[in-house]
Amino acid sequence: MGVRQLATDRHAPDGVLLTLQGVSKEFPGVKALSGVSFDLYAGEVHAVCGENGAGKSTLMKIISGVYKRDAGEIVYKGETVQFTSPLQSEAAGIAIIHQELNLVPHLSVAENIFLAREPKKGFLVDRKRLYRDAKACLDRLGVGIDPNAQVRSLSIAQCQMVEIAKALSLDASVLIMDEPTSSLTEQEARLLFRVIRDLKAAGAGIVYISHRLDELAEIVDRVTVLRDGHYISTDDFAAVTLDDIVARMVGRALEEKFPAPTRKPGSDVVLSVSGLTRRGVFTDIGFELRRGEILGFSGLMGAGRTEVARAIFGADRFDAGTILLEGDQLSITDPRAAIKAGIAYLSEDRKGLGLAVKMPVDANLTMANMAAVANRFGIIDREAHRAASQSYVDLLSIRTPGLSQPVRLLSGGNQQKIIIGKWLFRQPKVMFFDEPTRGIDVGAKFAIYQIMDELAARGIGIVLISSELPEILGITDRVAVFHGGRITATLETAATTQEEIMLYASGRGGGTRRA
Repeated sequence: MGVRQLATDRHAPDGVLLTLQGVSKEFPGVKALSGVSFDLYAGEVHAVCGENGAGKSTLMKIISGVYKRDAGEIVYKGETVQFTSPLQSEAAGIAIIHQELNLVPHLSVAENIFLAREPKKGFLVDRKRLYRDAKACLDRLGVGIDPNAQVRSLSIAQCQMVEIAKALSLDASVLIMDEPTSSLTEQEARLLFRVIRDLKAAGAGIVYISHRLDELAEIVDRVTVLRDGHYISTDDFAAVTLDDIVARMVGRALEEKFPAPTRKPGSDVVLSVSGLTRRGVFTDIGFELRRGEILGFSGLMGAGRTEVARAIFGADRFDAGTILLEGDQLSITDPRAAIKAGIAYLSEDRKGLGLAVKMPVDANLTMANMAAVANRFGIIDREAHRAASQSYVDLLSIRTPGLSQPVRLLSGGNQQKIIIGKWLFRQPKVMFFDEPTRGIDVGAKFAIYQIMDELAARGIGIVLISSELPEILGITDRVAVFHGGRITATLETAATTQEEIMLYASGRGGGTRRA
């Protein structure tokens, strides 16, 4: 396998904070980690890279006490430890920002940041101090989130910032960041990088997990690669290239980030939207989606991209506007009407809104069209159900031990494929993909792009909502740029640049452009 020894030539001014030796972990049917070793110095940012299913998140959950290791040893600040819960690891000075949001929706931002650690005045919570301390954490990140706002009212990106603020409030010696920028814009990510540099200067050790490899050069000192639950290598970041890291992650060189398009968009319009307005959220939204086209929605956080998609899908109300599908005006009052018309929406919150994570693969693949696998009495035909599920596992190359495997045990890339399969079973005419590659590794991203291209080649109209400009430029035919709840430009992708998109996304594009 070409396994390399842990790098030891880099001098750490404050010594080793954390060492893992020979750590292993097995779940039913899955060997998540096999003899993995890793170390973290004080005052360094150490990246852990690998494809989905490589064992990165499992390793971090073992460090933080979420999972118990089956074998191996963990030494923290010179002492062998076995944390049995996240509260125990937090008390010792280890904080983790999980990839999947772990907030209580009906509580306020401040209550979530200091959950189970609220400042007290006698027997009661000191509300003034709670608000003040929470605001200080948010101000440190440079975000204007109200500490009194309920978490359920926030966007995914804002929730990610609350998770980060929650970890910062612990003043931890070791901070584990699992995909912290997956929902953030480039501007927000840079604010986070500034905080990371401050923490590093203060002597904290930071473990950084990200599939956005380009951002590693901003902050990372060393990089460890895992593949299929095995340790592959550890290097000073300056001594390797991104191509080296990708090759070690996937076990081969990955020549291209985006597939060569096989589609040729038609001239006929499959979806036409005009005058779409929701007071205080978005105004006078208008665009056309051609058959077989991939149209990008780009913009900064809060620009209204997701809100427009949810309104068209019937998940949120709108006050005015017209939606035409293949020339017929639609009256969409809820998602059921949109689905019946032929519109599918893949939410950015795939685990919260896209999947039933405790249910098996086959149930998830067919849940959007159960009538298709039921007999005339409405009872599920088990043979038809299995056959339909297996057909989409084969079509989308979903890696799973079997159809009965709980979806929560699959990698992020395979979970996303299941959501795509679920909607394909409805044979939609239009599909909205909202941040479809968030938290997905480079190999799985390529597979998702290939699927999107193939769907467009079949004549499905696709809208891609993405915060990653390289993704927008790499896969779309045109891009609608949002700013302040309006579309400020619609650009031909082949004739635009990241800089031009950012000009319109920031409201500095000088009027409105239409391609």
